[in-house]
Amino acid sequence: MAAKNNSSLATRVIELALNNSLLLVFGAVAALVWANFEPESYRWASRLLYFGIDDIGMVFFFALAAKEVYEATLPGGPLSSSREAAVPLLAAAGGMVVPAGMYALTVVAIGRHDLVRGWAVPCATDIAFAYLVVRLIFPRGHPAIPFLLLLAIADDALGLVLLAAFYPSGPVSIGIFAACLGPAMALAWLLRRGGIKSFWAYLLGPGVLSWIGFFYGGFHPALAMVPIVPFMPHYRSDLTEFGEHAVSGVTTLQAFEHWWRVPVQIVLLFFGLANAGVPLTGVGTATWVVAVSLIAGKPLGVLLTTVAAGWLGFRRSEGLDLGSVLLTGIAAGIGFTVALFFTTAAFAPGPIQDEAKIGALLSFLAAPLALMIGRLRRET
Repeated sequence: MAAKNNSSLATRVIELALNNSLLLVFGAVAALVWANFEPESYRWASRLLYFGIDDIGMVFFFALAAKEVYEATLPGGPLSSSREAAVPLLAAAGGMVVPAGMYALTVVAIGRHDLVRGWAVPCATDIAFAYLVVRLIFPRGHPAIPFLLLLAIADDALGLVLLAAFYPSGPVSIGIFAACLGPAMALAWLLRRGGIKSFWAYLLGPGVLSWIGFFYGGFHPALAMVPIVPFMPHYRSDLTEFGEHAVSGVTTLQAFEHWWRVPVQIVLLFFGLANAGVPLTGVGTATWVVAVSLIAGKPLGVLLTTVAAGWLGFRRSEGLDLGSVLLTGIAAGIGFTVALFFTTAAFAPGPIQDEAKIGALLSFLAAPLALMIGRLRRET
């Protein structure tokens, strides 16, 4: 009996870690310890891991993010109706514009024009950790939970656009990019038209061709599967937790998610290990600008645009008061994964990148802040 209970406990711990990206936290903590005690060996290991993790492994992370965004736009999905999704969509936009503006205005005001390139870093929201915090604050069924999910999905979509448009990984060659991406998408369409169900065909054919186009075209190759994901066979309507349809069978897109869910968590473990190792003595201007822009700018942007949406005639979900919106915005200020990724895309390795990475890590302080305010609200 004891062995069975221990096994059950271990299973629950593993599921908790996988469902909430806790392996990423473990990798980040390990990186911080390693980088501060053995900096030379850490730098060697992170350089060794960088290409395989950031340029290849993160392809699957962004592919799963693209899947969530795409499914949300299908009929019945939370983003299928602009009227129903207007408030969280506007909140997502405000939650990106305000922190980005706060960051840019601050660095220009203090004369640090070398930091301007990092303006998009505080736009990020880590959907897994933000969702975990909101679930801990609000009871099951509270409208703040789907509001956060909608906001984070829209944030992911806009983040993918920003990464592709403003952070090329090298000299941009539209010719090479188009010469590879066009055939990749055409091949994906032919595979779907031909009834090919295996996601491996889409991954190893169009996916690889798209990766080559992104890589040699100067765009970040981690986005390679984003234009391929919509071609994978899927349900005609959204069947996530927002849907109410009874279905049987697994589509190609679902099979892709099920197969890569655990490997992506392992990728995130090594992503944290390869990217979060910074000397704690490297705290500087970029640290505080990134952290403050995320922790303060994100909830301010979410709250202001939600209020503005009400003035424009859009209605919040019943029971979603402005206090709940503010709390959700604070939780959305956890940038972490995507903020770290944007940092590596925005700055070359060196002191400025290290400073910005610490700011991205410090955005985790939004979690205890949201939990504390949530508890105070319940007690009053």
